[in-house]
Amino acid sequence: MPTSEDYNGQVPAWCPGCGNFQILSAIKQALVELGIEPWEVLVVSGIGQSGKLPHYIKCHTFNGLHGRTLPVATAAKLANHSLHIIAVAGDGDCYGEGGNHFLHAIRRNPNISLFVHNNQIYGLTKGQASPTTAEGTFTTIQPYGVLQESMNPLAMAISQNCSFVARGFAGDQEHLKDLMKGAIKHRGFALLDILQPCVTFNKINTFKWYRDRVYRLGDDYNPSDRMKAFEKSLEWGDKIPNGIFYKCERKIFEERVPAIREKPLARQKFSLEEVKHEIEKFY
Repeated sequence: MPTSEDYNGQVPAWCPGCGNFQILSAIKQALVELGIEPWEVLVVSGIGQSGKLPHYIKCHTFNGLHGRTLPVATAAKLANHSLHIIAVAGDGDCYGEGGNHFLHAIRRNPNISLFVHNNQIYGLTKGQASPTTAEGTFTTIQPYGVLQESMNPLAMAISQNCSFVARGFAGDQEHLKDLMKGAIKHRGFALLDILQPCVTFNKINTFKWYRDRVYRLGDDYNPSDRMKAFEKSLEWGDKIPNGIFYKCERKIFEERVPAIREKPLARQKFSLEEVKHEIEKFY
């Protein structure tokens, strides 16, 4: 059985008090409790403070381009179905630069988990507004306040029939760990939006601000009711619900591609002669 120490990577260089520390710890705990070994996991990231997470965890890792986390994660899953693939991204990285990939990953439904570190600001590039920054918020480059309405990623995901939609809070690590376990075990594309403070650039959405507002969805909540899930995803303000909002069964992307349906690329025979034969056709 793996231990949390088995997943220890480099020493994190995040700001003291950053919610990323709790997210990293919760990921390790979730994988350990699921009995998943480091060699069975691939963590993929883009750019941002969230994008540094692969440096701080010991398993297969890929640190890619800004907003391009999901294409890499999807390709890896198509190549090797046996890997547990976790894509980590920030709110700017995923919902801004990577917004197009986010929508099409929902549509394709690959069997991967997406953990979005949502601190409602760009934490690496010095505090400008992200798609989830609240309208009217003053930032380092928005001196008149954010002029647009903020994006609601949960509502968007549910509207597109994402097969697993959840939200957690970095300050409630036990609950966050359980949500991560649910996302990893889910068969299909799993979105887990994680509320976390940016202690350097976001002075509004602090740990206290969240603690005064977040609450867990009760046992009587039914995540299979899509309309109720959409309605619940619109709740934001004095009370902010956390938990699994919506879950359904859909055919996964790997089953839709005939060439890899029975055997992934990693298990298929490779012949250099066949490749040469195909290349020669272009001469």
